[in-house]
Formats: sequence, C-alpha cells, structure tokens
Amino acid sequence: MSGLELGFWSFPVLLLMIFLRAPIGLAMMLCGIGGLWLAIGSPAMFMSKLKSETYTTFSSYSLTIIPMFLLMGQFATLSGMSQSLFKAAESWLGHRKGGVAMAAVGACAGFGAICGSSLATAATMGRVALPEMRRYGYSGGFSTATLAAGGTLGILIPPSVILVIYAILTEQNIAKLFLAAFVPGVLAALGYIIAISIYVRVNPGSAGTRPPVPHAERWRALIDVWPVLIVFFLVVGGIYLGWFTPTEGAAVGAAGTGIAALLSGNLTWRVFKESIVATATATAMIFFIVLGAAFYNSFLALSQVPQELSAWVVGQGFAPMTVLVMILAFYLVFGCLMDSLSMILLTIPIFFPVISVLDFGMPADQMAIWFGILVLIVVEVGLITPPVGMNLFIINAMDRQTPMAETYRAVLWFVGSDIVRVAILVAFPAITLFLIR
Repeated sequence: MSGLELGFWSFPVLLLMIFLRAPIGLAMMLCGIGGLWLAIGSPAMFMSKLKSETYTTFSSYSLTIIPMFLLMGQFATLSGMSQSLFKAAESWLGHRKGGVAMAAVGACAGFGAICGSSLATAATMGRVALPEMRRYGYSGGFSTATLAAGGTLGILIPPSVILVIYAILTEQNIAKLFLAAFVPGVLAALGYIIAISIYVRVNPGSAGTRPPVPHAERWRALIDVWPVLIVFFLVVGGIYLGWFTPTEGAAVGAAGTGIAALLSGNLTWRVFKESIVATATATAMIFFIVLGAAFYNSFLALSQVPQELSAWVVGQGFAPMTVLVMILAFYLVFGCLMDSLSMILLTIPIFFPVISVLDFGMPADQMAIWFGILVLIVVEVGLITPPVGMNLFIINAMDRQTPMAETYRAVLWFVGSDIVRVAILVAFPAITLFLIR
C-alpha cells in the first residue's frame, strides 16, 4: 500500500476511534505512530522519527504561552471578576426588556478577554448569571441558550489559547491574530444582543424586567471592573505595542489577575495550590493532544495527502470562495462533535495548504489571519449547534429543570446570528483585517 493510500485510510480509522470514545489525543497519536511505522518500515528510522518529532514539538518557545493564559483564567475565576462584570453590565442594561440576558452576554465578553476558554467562560458565567435570570422571570430555555452562546465569546475575544495554537501551526504572528479577532468578537457580542432583543419581542413571556438601578450605583459597579480593563489592555495592548512578547504578556496577565485575586481576599494558599494543579492538568491535556496531532500530521506530511489534496482542488478549477465555504461547512458540522482545539490541530495541517494555493486577492499573511478567524468562529458555532453542542450540555447541567429541547429551540436564534456574522466576514474580509491594516 502506497503512502498516499495509507494517509487516506487513516481518516476512517481515526473517526472510528473517536466514535468509540477514545480520547482525541490518543486516537491521533496511535494513527500517527501506526502510519509512520507502516510508511517508514525501518525500525531504526521509525524510532529516530519518534524522538525528533517529540523534541521538535515541545521545544517550541511559543507553547509556553498556554499555561500562562490558563493560569490567568484560573486567577480571573477566583478573583470575583465574573461577578463584578455581570453586576456592572446588569446595572446598566438590566431594566431593559431582555436586559439581564444582554448583561450576561456583555459579562461573557468581558470575562472572555481575560479567560481565553469558551467552556470555562460558559461554566463561570452560568454560575453567576443563571440564578439572576431565573429570579427575574426568564424562561429556562432562553436563559441556558443565552449563557451557552455567550460562553463562545471566551475563545474569540483575545487572548485566546486556540489562536496561539493556530499561529504555531501556520507560522503566523500571534499579536496580529489577537488584534484581528477583536472586531469579530465585538460583532459577535452585538449580534447576540440583537438576537436577544428580537427574541424577547417575539416571545414576550420569556423574559421579565427588573427595576432600574440608580446612576450612582451604576458608576460604582463600573468602577469595580477596573482590574479587567487593566489586565486586558496591558496584555493585548502591551503585545501589540511591542512592550513584551506574547509569552511575556501572558505572564504579565497571569501576575495581574493573581494580584487582583489576592487583593479581593479570594486567593488563599489552598486556593493558589488548587489553581496551579488545575492549570497543570489542563496544560498536560492540551500538550498531549498537541503531541498526538504532531505525530499524525507528520505522518500525513510523509504520505503527501495535504499536497495531493491541494493539487486536486486547484485542478478542479473551483472558485476560491466555493472552496472556503465548503471548508467552513465542514467545520460547522464537525464542530458539533469535537472540541475546538482538537478540530484545529487535526484539520489545519490539511486545509491550510489548500487555502494557501488559492487566490483571494490579498497578501498571504493577511489571508492566513482572515482564514484563521473564520475557522475559529465556525468551530465555536459548533459548540452551540444542536443536537450536539458542548456548551449546551455544560449550561443545561446547571439547570436540570429545563428540558434540553427548550434550550435547543432558543439557541437557534443565536446560531442564526452567528451564521449571518460569518457570511458578512466572508464577504467583507476588510472587517477582520481592519485593525492590522
């Protein structure tokens, strides 16, 4: 069997292992090691390849940014920033129709700016906002759908761990990717707020109202979120202005959120140790997936599958936008079944060479950034797309009284908002590239 045939046969084997509930990192590692063994043949060369691939993967300096951002998210959760963000947003928006839901989306956007994880944002804000929404008469399905959708902002609004992984895989500038994600992230939050506004008018019984908060209390609540603003502008602004590298910026962000947690009185020695252990556990999980993807992608490169696929697409004469839409549709479907990190690590080495040979009328580096933001958005849409959506299950687990079918019906409004946003960003790349240009 030729290397190309081995590469193509590896896909159904990998999907079968994932279907049988094997961890995605283990599945990719076994397929990669098995494929390398069959493709290389020589035991000595095979063992040398395993050694060099492991060293090459983890000797990347850029990977050190991941544990720092994860630690920053841990400290942000402990410091009470989520409560402060929600309280500030609720004091300004809560008296409007659907205002508490809008406040939850705004708080998710703010928390995502210092967390970098969709699942963590959804879980943290769910604990903070869900009781308040139920208190003011919001229906269960609408409440859970709102928080599940708001959680997706955690991975899009920089800093983002997934964008770091994408930058490493495609050799792009991390600071530019962070900057390019900012406008689509803001558009996502605004799109969700518009979806909420329409939903509560179509379904007036789904949301109650709360009395207005005096302006003095609103300003006091707004002042309480100063740690979030300082950390965000220090990290993202410092990286973009060249004050420090992305890795140094992540360390500064972790230190800043740690100090905020300490000043809030929530960072005890026991909690600090728990944060370190949780960060180490999450980092080990991510690095294991990265290693498994490295072996599998090394095998695919050896089998020439990405190169042959690129040549085939070019030979078919498809329009570049047609190819892009097909790839995004693939991500939308499989994003319902796999987490975003695994999807990026598994597919970018296959799809990025295909996109790179197509002419979208822009420089190669800008095309890579535009494509990365689109992929990130579509993968995150998968987290809230029925029937399988990880954010939906996380939030619904916090509210056992709400049937999953109600959450499904309500979340379709947010999925519709996402699809409209993706269509706009595909049609007008300048929106994504505005800040880096």
